[in-house]
Amino acid sequence: MQISDKNCEKIHYIAPNIYCCGAGTAADTESITALISSQLALLRLSIGTPSRVVTAMTALKRRLFQYQGHISAALVLGGVDVTGAHLYSVYPHGSTDKLPFVSMGSGSLAAMAVLESGYHDDMTEAAAVALIRDAIRADDANVHIAA
Repeated sequence: MQISDKNCEKIHYIAPNIYCCGAGTAADTESITALISSQLALLRLSIGTPSRVVTAMTALKRRLFQYQGHISAALVLGGVDVTGAHLYSVYPHGSTDKLPFVSMGSGSLAAMAVLESGYHDDMTEAAAVALIRDAIRADDANVHIAA
């Protein structure tokens, strides 16, 4: 992930068990994630149970679809709930994918190459952290070479 704007949040709180990373216009990613976070907080207060990741994903995709891509926010949404761990990519037009790994944003092709070559289902936590670190470094190196 290329970090061009150092003065904005790249990791957004959605719920205690759900976070997302954003690519696109900083104001759009911060606004849409704050809105969905507030909606989920109200829902948690109303029903008294922790948020589900699919609920956050559905709220994000509906809001983005409503604006037909005019909200420039591409998001990687992840979390753990009663049904397990979940990772989604949410695109500015509202389409979504549920994937075992994902890379988004400018320069993400190098990161995706590392993830595709190193990922396997039975990874240990240490191996997964090392793979993510390598993917971020590959992405960062690729961005600086291209620039």
